[in-house]
Amino acid sequence: MNKFKPRYTERTRNQSTSSVKEVLEKYLEIYRLKESFDETYVTAHWEKIMGKPIASRTTSVFVKGNTLYVQLDSAPLREELVRAKGKILEMVNAEMGKTLVTDIVYF
Repeated sequence: MNKFKPRYTERTRNQSTSSVKEVLEKYLEIYRLKESFDETYVTAHWEKIMGKPIASRTTSVFVKGNTLYVQLDSAPLREELVRAKGKILEMVNAEMGKTLVTDIVYF
């Protein structure tokens, strides 16, 4: 007969476990880092959002507040993206799953 009882049963273990995603989201919420994380996510995934041709012509991208700042090395591309501002806002916010960006500034 086994003298040692398991400290946690399968039932209690399942109730107290969380996915890594849940833990990270809670951590970001507690330390008020969620907004910074989301802003960094847009920068890190710019190529995925816009595609390689546009990303290769982008020299700088960052989010500050609710504004996306994009620096391009091509004036014709800048003009084209100014005209497509609404579509780009939709694409960025769709990637984030929420309204993160409300304006875009090209420089």
